Amino acid sequence: MNIKNKHFSVPIIQGGMGVGVSLSGLAGAVAKCGGVGVISSVNAGYREKDLESNPRNASLRALENEIKKAKSISEGNGLVAVNIMTAVSNYEKTCRCAVDAGADIIISGAGLPLDLPAYTKGTDTLCAPIVSSGRAARILIKHYMRHYQVKPDMIVIEGNMAGGHLGFSEEELFNGTAQSNDDILSDVLKEAGDIPVFVAGGVFDGKDMAHYMKLGASGVQIGTRFIATDECDASDVFKDAIINAGKEDILIIKSPVGMPARAINSPLLKALKQGLKFTALKCNGCLTACPKNDSIPYCISRALIAAVKGDWENGLFFTGSNAYRIKEKVSVKELISEILGEYKEAMA
Repeated sequence: MNIKNKHFSVPIIQGGMGVGVSLSGLAGAVAKCGGVGVISSVNAGYREKDLESNPRNASLRALENEIKKAKSISEGNGLVAVNIMTAVSNYEKTCRCAVDAGADIIISGAGLPLDLPAYTKGTDTLCAPIVSSGRAARILIKHYMRHYQVKPDMIVIEGNMAGGHLGFSEEELFNGTAQSNDDILSDVLKEAGDIPVFVAGGVFDGKDMAHYMKLGASGVQIGTRFIATDECDASDVFKDAIINAGKEDILIIKSPVGMPARAINSPLLKALKQGLKFTALKCNGCLTACPKNDSIPYCISRALIAAVKGDWENGLFFTGSNAYRIKEKVSVKELISEILGEYKEAMA
């Protein structure tokens, strides 16, 4: 597949997962197999010694290093992208860092990335907004054309079965009125014209991939399945949490930043349900949407860092809706081969 001057042979984007779940190890391995490996930018410097004293510079420095390492691992295959949430407090600097470090694509969501072309236009980095409706796609395309005279290079639609923060209301998620992936894809394709569209959110196997591509998608984005791989940058505790999760363990929760999210029921969530609070002693100001006061029950950044480090008691373990279907850990190469085999069979 070619998008502008970028080529990747496998139409699979590995979803960006933070904090630290998808860094250079996972992203590089996916790209090496011909897909699009995605580094999550949020708190990418969580292992840096100066994270507490200099959080923004620590994460920018780490992000640059992770992009370069992923490119090296890929051996010139596939593409290396960066997922940057619009909600991060240093959005502009993070986008510019990704471009300067040679990221092939910036994938951006958690809000409408209205200014993303300001940082990618005229560069070698593709612009890929995430949307959850045809209306959002229409707004972005019109805004980009009006203000930047460009269209998105590609669009990722994220449905309600995704992991982590979700672009739907709690009411839609709990009463089943959220649009299906099929309906969102249909609406977005009407707005997109010749812009490639990728489907995310509950995409599990090659049959799903074939289904969406038959409906007009250019490919898919898969997140949770890549957690249970050898190369994933998360701890073995996180990987085991995914493998051992039952369907009943996967919950919709309300994030401290005010958005609904999907996660595995863990000791932290059970304690929060009982009314306990775990307020951070120090706020690093990583997210603009976070109230940054005693009204929040816990610091989501620190809980996500605890998870990626393997702290089951204090971690927040984001996951997609189909985690309970994952039964074993495999290599990235094995996973992609399995998905492509299923896809080819379904398309035959």
